[in-house]
Amino acid sequence: MKNSLRAHFKRGSMAGVATAGAAALLLSGCGAPPEAGSPTATASDYTGCIVSDSGGFDDQSFNQSSYEGLKKAQAELGIKVNQVESKTNNDFEPNLRAMVAANCDLTLTVGFLLGDATEAQATANPNNHFAIIDYSYDPPLSNVKPIVYDTAPAAFLAGYLAAASTKTGTVATFGGMKIRTVTIFMDGYVDGVKYYNEQKGKDIKVLGWDKAAQDGSFTGDFVRQDVGKQLTQNFLDQGADIVMPVAGPVGAGAGAALMEAKAAGKDVKLIWVDSDGFLTAPEYKDIMLTSVMKLMGEAVEAVVKDDKDGKFTNTPYVGTLANDGVQLAPFHNFDSQVPVEVKSELEQIKKDIIDGKLKVESPVSPKA
Repeated sequence: MKNSLRAHFKRGSMAGVATAGAAALLLSGCGAPPEAGSPTATASDYTGCIVSDSGGFDDQSFNQSSYEGLKKAQAELGIKVNQVESKTNNDFEPNLRAMVAANCDLTLTVGFLLGDATEAQATANPNNHFAIIDYSYDPPLSNVKPIVYDTAPAAFLAGYLAAASTKTGTVATFGGMKIRTVTIFMDGYVDGVKYYNEQKGKDIKVLGWDKAAQDGSFTGDFVRQDVGKQLTQNFLDQGADIVMPVAGPVGAGAGAALMEAKAAGKDVKLIWVDSDGFLTAPEYKDIMLTSVMKLMGEAVEAVVKDDKDGKFTNTPYVGTLANDGVQLAPFHNFDSQVPVEVKSELEQIKKDIIDGKLKVESPVSPKA
């Protein structure tokens, strides 16, 4: 069944029209898109464009990582780059229409929430090339390349680490919106804790997500950091000492609650997602145990290079542990506190997952 968000979002506000006009001015001068299999475009003639979701390019998460990948392509390939930030969900289609009007060679859209807007513009403009982070189409669209990630196995490692590191016997997670690119992290995390319990004969509890019921704690968006802070405080009140927010910028709310708890003398830790939070959210580095990373920058750069070289395809890129598309970040300041035994177990678990000896699955895992 084709995924659709049409029932949830309205489109075409006057604010969006204004955004489109501004974006069109910003993007004027982009080169014409090559047909699939066309001759290689010269770098000076090639423009890669990107549309964020409402988190913006400084979200310390997937928008930022994707944008950095495009900027790296600019530096290494000598291409032109243009970008438009979406302030609200109503900006998605106007911003994409502006990209089409400006004849960007490849337009990258960031996030699940842009799925319908990307489909609409790709269908209306079959000769334009698009790529989208965290979304895929069934049936596929010939001019859209999905960039998706099987984050459940990497989150499984984070769950195992959390279970091995908790002092209270309780850990937690929460999401921004209840969408598959969020719940896949939560599924893996819960299963990692469960696996630790099975291997060690423990009973570490997870607050915030019931995998069997596919239900749990959500802020309802990726904006309200105060709600993320309150959810985290509720978890702390219930005894949790490690929290993994899967909520983009709302993760800062969790970080704030945990920093306050640390200042009050509590031994608490944070697990970030999408990027290495130690680097992208350094204000929380003193509580940052690790991060479940999606290496979006590398994928974006590779997709842009292929398109510039006339090698565009709509075959999905699926980031996995095996191809290093997803990873568990270094432990940084906590490295000396993670026992050698636990590090060894994590390496073995990773190997077993890659070798197929250990199955880590979510109902929403992407198919390679």
